[in-house]
Amino acid sequence: MRLQSTTGLALTSLVATAATAALEQTLWRPPPPAARMHHATAGRELSQAATLLAAAALSDSAIEHYRGSFHNRTMALPLAVAAQALSAGLHGITEHRPNSSTTRAFSNALALVTGLAGTGFHLYNIVKRPGGWSWLNLFYAAPIGAPMSLSLAGMLGRLAELVRRGGHKTWGLLPGPLIARLVALGLLGTSAEAALMHFRGAYHNPAMVIPVTAPPLGAALLAGSTLCPRLAAPARWTMRLLIATGFLGAGFHAYGVSRNMGGWRNWSQNVLNGPPLPAPPAFTALALAGLAALKLMARER
Repeated sequence: MRLQSTTGLALTSLVATAATAALEQTLWRPPPPAARMHHATAGRELSQAATLLAAAALSDSAIEHYRGSFHNRTMALPLAVAAQALSAGLHGITEHRPNSSTTRAFSNALALVTGLAGTGFHLYNIVKRPGGWSWLNLFYAAPIGAPMSLSLAGMLGRLAELVRRGGHKTWGLLPGPLIARLVALGLLGTSAEAALMHFRGAYHNPAMVIPVTAPPLGAALLAGSTLCPRLAAPARWTMRLLIATGFLGAGFHAYGVSRNMGGWRNWSQNVLNGPPLPAPPAFTALALAGLAALKLMARER
């Protein structure tokens, strides 16, 4: 029965992915050829962000689902999808031609659909527990926002393909503002997830406030820069701060692992029970995408 469920979910994801790719093809409007090389550079930068985010999603899901003993066979699906999204991102980084790849586009669309499906599974995991929607279940059940990192990686990778191809508008919006608003939403969601987990940790370290305050500020400046060009400069500096925040957060989480009994000598247990090492780099990935969006907006203006 579980095998049939897994097969059905995989087939549904493939059909939804194909439909998404076909819809994007009909809504895309290419620009003049003169701007295509600029878009190729922006596409590589977005591929870098998507690759880092896919790597974080792969590492995080591998650790958390291993801790859950893969009791549901569908828990192996996001690992496979994140791995192929990571491969597609690495291939996109090496692409210097101003054109897109159908294989990479399909891979990114599949990551988007799988992340959305995973969010539904995590919501179900929360509400089926005794007490339903409660703080206790939000703290210790499946993390509600984790699968969206895979969807964000897919969306950024797909936008990298569309930008690389030299597209002028997607769904009636220029690529720069579209990516900036998507990154702003991603920063808000990632910050909300960090706020929930750090609230569970009682903010015992004052540095735990940084990923709760800096990303919303960066999201506001980035979204505001799509309407007011004067906000582009502070938004750019905030994105650079968030890049450093991701590395700093990974260091703090590594220190948190070392504080558990046995430290890194007992890494096989402490990595599972300590603060998640792959979580903070999501801020770095989104900030890199934000910088790419700011560059695109500057050229578009």
